[in-house]
Amino acid sequence: MCGIAGFISPTDAPADREAAVMRMSTAMWHRGPDDGGSVTQGEATLGMRRLAIFDPAHGHQPMATPDGRFYLIFNGSIYNHRELRAELESTGYAFKTRCDTEVLLAAFAHWGEACLDRLRGMFAFAVWDTREQSLFLARDAFGIKPLYVHHAGPRLLFASELNALLTSNAIATEIDPQAMADYLAWLAVPAPRTIWRGIISLRPGECMTFHAGHIYVRPWWTFQKISGQAKPCATREDFIRELRARLEDTIRAHLLADVPVGAFLSGGLDSSVIVGLMQRAGCTRLKTFSIGFDESEFSEAAFAARTARHFGTEHYASVLTGAQIANDVEKILSSLDQPTGDGINTYYASRAAHAGGVTAALSGLGGDEFFGGYPSFRDIPRLARWLPVWGTLPTVVRDLLLSGLARRGVRARKLADFLRHASDAHELASLQRRVFSVAAGGSLLNPDLQATLAGQPPHHPQLATITAELADAGQFELISAWESRTYMADVLLRDSDVMSMRHSLELRVPFVDRPLFEWLWRQPASFKDGRDRPKSALAEAVTDVLPPEALLRKKQGFTLPFPVWMRRELRPFLDETFSTASVARSNLFATGAVQDRWKHFLAGSDTREWSRLWSLAMLIAFVNRQPVFKSNGKTLAGC
Repeated sequence: MCGIAGFISPTDAPADREAAVMRMSTAMWHRGPDDGGSVTQGEATLGMRRLAIFDPAHGHQPMATPDGRFYLIFNGSIYNHRELRAELESTGYAFKTRCDTEVLLAAFAHWGEACLDRLRGMFAFAVWDTREQSLFLARDAFGIKPLYVHHAGPRLLFASELNALLTSNAIATEIDPQAMADYLAWLAVPAPRTIWRGIISLRPGECMTFHAGHIYVRPWWTFQKISGQAKPCATREDFIRELRARLEDTIRAHLLADVPVGAFLSGGLDSSVIVGLMQRAGCTRLKTFSIGFDESEFSEAAFAARTARHFGTEHYASVLTGAQIANDVEKILSSLDQPTGDGINTYYASRAAHAGGVTAALSGLGGDEFFGGYPSFRDIPRLARWLPVWGTLPTVVRDLLLSGLARRGVRARKLADFLRHASDAHELASLQRRVFSVAAGGSLLNPDLQATLAGQPPHHPQLATITAELADAGQFELISAWESRTYMADVLLRDSDVMSMRHSLELRVPFVDRPLFEWLWRQPASFKDGRDRPKSALAEAVTDVLPPEALLRKKQGFTLPFPVWMRRELRPFLDETFSTASVARSNLFATGAVQDRWKHFLAGSDTREWSRLWSLAMLIAFVNRQPVFKSNGKTLAGC
């Protein structure tokens, strides 16, 4: 696991590029405290920080092919590097290390871009071709590892973190108002846009070539590319048996490391499956980590402790309090390179894991997206069946019903948005993760921005792209794809990377495994979809591994006690963040509308509003941390 950075330019002096890359690499020291390096070749300067997972004594980057043509910097882990090594050795390649970096470099040199289809793992990497004077960038299929790019004329800069790009001092940018509106809608800024104007994120499964000032971005993996070679299982019994074998396979792959590996354990089904199969795979003296709260109605600590005792792990339980978050809020904000309303649990779990002596940890992230754990797997098909009926109602009846729903609670207002804007399952799926509606989100921005953003569609920005990819998909696969490409990629995986790497921890997600996902995709939905008992297939595949309680417990979901803390320990921070001076500082927000939201939350009893208010506070606090300058006579937040 590493932080990578690069600066390609025929017009900037090598010394200037090297200084910029050094600043970017230094800004990512937490991503790679074990080693660092840089190289300048022609128009390119590459740099990196390394967190050594495989062959810690070797694997220094940037790494070059023996002939000096290709230079690689790499962030991630390739879990099938041993198999690829054997295949490449059969062609005559002689390896000098045991690390996956050298295997990736040899694979690219041998197969070129086609090597991507052979990689099993999480990755973002860059290869400079000294012969062609061109750069190749790639990101893994699900977006586990990040990669950000700034392109202007003949220059291109890239890095694993936006904050690193900004420290280069080679980019002049400002907060993107459209990105702010997107954030208010989706709890994150969906790729390829970022919070900064002129900096993009490669999307999951994308690669890019940069040559002679031009970039060419294309997908190397899509849902449409999933191979149909393997036959679907004939019976559910066959499916459950094969699923178990594939779960064991992905755990074995994700356990490969030359450093201590632990696991996050919440006590829920997904993390219990991971820990149980790790134990079955031969893990001894396994360390597990959980977060609990004094507020018992939110805490799963007791379940995690009992599950840890069942497996006999060395368990570390941390009690997280609102006072602790209030004390650490500046550290948390400084960890972010984009605003987020999520990820704090991962911040503290990662800190505990690092302090507990592990360098890598496995997480159950992805279980809900791939095995049907979210309410969307039941709600969207049900609503989709009613949409044709809704469309036949007279306009006056629909308007009356919509106005009635809009005056009720959060769920009713969300239903109103569905009925108002969705005509099919794709549009429903594109709307179901909205945080603020178009009108509500827009009202929080200043009048100039509201006018600029007027007429924006309510659907997720990837509606057209994902719809085209899923032309032949069934409803279970459709929802799984939407959840994984949007909420999982833009919120869960992005925050997991940022928060874990802040504590120099490699976080691995065995469920988010391309071979496992592609096999699941080809199986009959009836085998995967237990609507009476979500994730029943996953539970049945590991019944013999888990404690009975893990199989019988109703899904709780991991939610921090923010509705309580925001009225108590976090109240001073939020009062300050929502103060007139704070909201007005950037001239981007509508002060009255923001403060009315905060007052309504404090006076109300609907605890589900907390995520909207916390997300809004994180946006305001993030913007206020940025320098302020004037452009065209208007004050803007930027750098």
